[in-house]
Amino acid sequence: KVKMLPFDNKSEFQVIVDMPEGTSLERTAAVARELADAAASRPEVSDVEVYAGTSGPYNFNGLVRHYYLRRGANVADLQVNLVHKSQRREQSHAIAKAMRPRLERLAARHGARIKVAEVPPGPPVLQTLVAEVYGPDAEARNRLARQVEGIFRGTAGVVDVDTYIEDDQTKIVFEIDREKAALHGVDTGTISQNLQTAIAGTTVGIVHDDREREDVDLVVRLPEAERQALPDLNMIPIRTRDGGLVPLGELVARREVLADKSIYHKNLMPVSYVVADVAGAAESPAYAMLAMRHQIAALTPNLGAQPGLDVRLTSQPVSTTRYGLKWDGELHITYEVFRDLGLAFAAVLVLIYVLVVGWFDSFKTPFVIMAAIPFSLVGILPAHGLFGAFFSATSMIGFIAGAGIVVRNSIILVDFIELRRREGMPLAEAVVDAGAVRFRPMVLTALAVVVGAS
Repeated sequence: KVKMLPFDNKSEFQVIVDMPEGTSLERTAAVARELADAAASRPEVSDVEVYAGTSGPYNFNGLVRHYYLRRGANVADLQVNLVHKSQRREQSHAIAKAMRPRLERLAARHGARIKVAEVPPGPPVLQTLVAEVYGPDAEARNRLARQVEGIFRGTAGVVDVDTYIEDDQTKIVFEIDREKAALHGVDTGTISQNLQTAIAGTTVGIVHDDREREDVDLVVRLPEAERQALPDLNMIPIRTRDGGLVPLGELVARREVLADKSIYHKNLMPVSYVVADVAGAAESPAYAMLAMRHQIAALTPNLGAQPGLDVRLTSQPVSTTRYGLKWDGELHITYEVFRDLGLAFAAVLVLIYVLVVGWFDSFKTPFVIMAAIPFSLVGILPAHGLFGAFFSATSMIGFIAGAGIVVRNSIILVDFIELRRREGMPLAEAVVDAGAVRFRPMVLTALAVVVGAS
């Protein structure tokens, strides 16, 4: 099976927690601590750090997956630290994989979504499995992304499914009645400033404390109990020009509206993201994509009168006039790496052929020399199968290096055969003699490569 990079044995991994929009920080922290207790119950875990309302320390995931930007009352980040690899039998990937089902059950009880992210998880991508949904209408594009999310959730081995589509959340808007404000002699700036101070607070100075390394901001705002209830906010006193006081509720009208949602673009094209990880029998996104491709294609009739869904592997749709889906993430990097390595290998084969033709003055001899290249797979493929390892990019590099070794051995043999033939020795005897005489230098140079690589 093919994969971009093999799994590494690290001493840590992260659990990214997303509570429903509107969840309080206290509730998020409580759920995060419950998940942390479940993670810490395994003997391989040394400790768990909980970051509620903010991101964890800046690391590879924070840089590549933008986790360092996470802020808000409904987000949390668990940093799970493992004991040293010498004190545990399983690798970090196996521990994270085994821990995921229990954490998912706990999260589902509280309506939370989690992602178990290894550090680093592999190539620098947004997520292992990413589907980018494009289209002209934002609402229809998000509906299509939700359908893709449903297919992800119904596919075996696809885990940590999520979208970048935010749930509807109401917000309260205070609209200033300018006529009433003018009659009371209050300008709109004063009303806004008072409301801002009551809810979010206003920095009015600094406190010099010998126990602190830096100055501490002095923030004025209402106590938490008083700023949670709307009737209390309506009673905030607003000072008029003549020195009198008027309650805020007399100057504003309150209404509920839907809060604006984040809008994402990629290369100036509006996009909706569906992300997931893979943790099944074949832990490579390529096989998950192959398992879902027919169901993704079946989404075409749901687009009404629009043309069929434009599914792409490596390039974005040329325009947003048609609904399309592009596979990204580790799958895209895997395709590019193996494609480029294959093209580079093909170019090297041509170069070897040209050099050997120039050396031996023959167009047939290079084919004899290069015929040994496929035999380098005789050791590579059974060894990968025996150890259950993925054929990764590093495996491909090893195959190319092995091809270089066998080509060098072939040149050593053929050159010696040509030397013996020029001395009058028959071809069959020259081949046997070359194998006997040149065996030791071939083994020694091959061992030099093995020792050097080790």
